[in-house]
Amino acid sequence: MTSIRPDRGIRPSEHAARPQHRAVVARKSGVVPEHARPTPGPITLMPHPVEAFAQAVLDGGGELVELGDSTRGLVWLSSEQPGLLVDTLERYPQIEWVQLPWAGVDAFASVLAPVAGRARPLWTSAKGAYSQPVAEHALALTLSLLRVVPTRVRATSWSTVPEGRSLYGLNVVVIGAGGIAVELLRLLEPFDTIVTVVRRTAEPFAGARRTITTDRLAEALPDADVVVVAAALTPGTAGLIGADELALMPSRGVLVNIARGGLVDTDALTAALAAGAIHGAGLDVTTPEPLPDSHPLWSEQRVIITPHSADTPDMTAPLLAERIRANVEAFLDHGRFIGIVDTEAGY
Repeated sequence: MTSIRPDRGIRPSEHAARPQHRAVVARKSGVVPEHARPTPGPITLMPHPVEAFAQAVLDGGGELVELGDSTRGLVWLSSEQPGLLVDTLERYPQIEWVQLPWAGVDAFASVLAPVAGRARPLWTSAKGAYSQPVAEHALALTLSLLRVVPTRVRATSWSTVPEGRSLYGLNVVVIGAGGIAVELLRLLEPFDTIVTVVRRTAEPFAGARRTITTDRLAEALPDADVVVVAAALTPGTAGLIGADELALMPSRGVLVNIARGGLVDTDALTAALAAGAIHGAGLDVTTPEPLPDSHPLWSEQRVIITPHSADTPDMTAPLLAERIRANVEAFLDHGRFIGIVDTEAGY
């Protein structure tokens, strides 16, 4: 095997071996019909092998090889080179299983599309693996906004204005029904919040007072004290929160986005905040990303912006390693894959 060197963005640290979180998977189904199962065989790590993830493959019983004609499984460790991934799959069409590194797969949209003349491999992602740290960050942003922390940290003198609200008993709208939503509702339990989950189907969501479909989002917004965006970014969800949706929120409402920047119309949000239409926003993701230094959101007094850091490499490395190990076992032993990507739905 080639020399080990870590890839940008998922570098394990010396603390990564100490587990802090566990995966939270909203959907347990991972059964692949026998006729569609990938052929077991040697596995390659790309674009560069990383020691912790190489060990995860070995722990799952896998055989690590250089990319070549014997490769049957591919663990892809970058979200920045989709073109290289396309080229790899075209050059080695015998690869039948690909493990992607992140929960969101929007960066791989062009890769996931059908390729004429080549059977599509089975794709698995890290969906659910990073739910706990991301939900924790969503809660931190929510509490900070309600307690007017953005104003407090910018202050240079003692305020006499009695501001701040408690999260207890508030109406919370969670958009999305994946692992982040599962974990966030667990974290919200001590606050006795009234939760509405917005998802593709009206199937009841554990812990929510009500569950409604995405086309009924407007019904939930007028009473929302907190709106948390935790959905996947797909062509159907891009710009899900725009000027119309922000206008429906009460002036006391706060918006938290820990999913993808493209789910929220940045210009509409900037205008709503400037007009005082909503109380504040907590953004771990933006469009564009990175947010330019000159963007007006940086100077908005009721906004917290964190640099897509809800889950750091220290948090994600052990979680990704465990996902790789479990899916290598499934790949080799006809087991249940975790995080199968629905290529039609886009997540």
